[in-house]
Amino acid sequence: MPHAYLILFLAVIAETIGTTALQASHQFSRLWPSVLVVVSYGIAFYLLGLTLKFMPVGIVYAIWSGLGIVFIAIIGFIVFGQRLDWPAVLGLSMILIGILVIHLFSKTAGH
Repeated sequence: MPHAYLILFLAVIAETIGTTALQASHQFSRLWPSVLVVVSYGIAFYLLGLTLKFMPVGIVYAIWSGLGIVFIAIIGFIVFGQRLDWPAVLGLSMILIGILVIHLFSKTAGH
């Protein structure tokens, strides 16, 4: 199972790179960031599919999307100067708590 979590984490990283490149592509008007979007999302979905051999789709998608949201918010803040208010920070914290609850307590996640 740790192997599945590594693959899932790599899928999250690929999705995060793709989403960051999506912002940098300026609505697909810049070539290389646009190419990076397509390649990164292709890798992300391939890796996401591999994790489905070991974990249920609902759990995989919850972790993948939740971590992706948090990572993109952090990158948006650091790279693009996008600010988050306290309700947004609270919401992102709740997402992280939800992922921890799934990982630590759910028998469905299959540790």
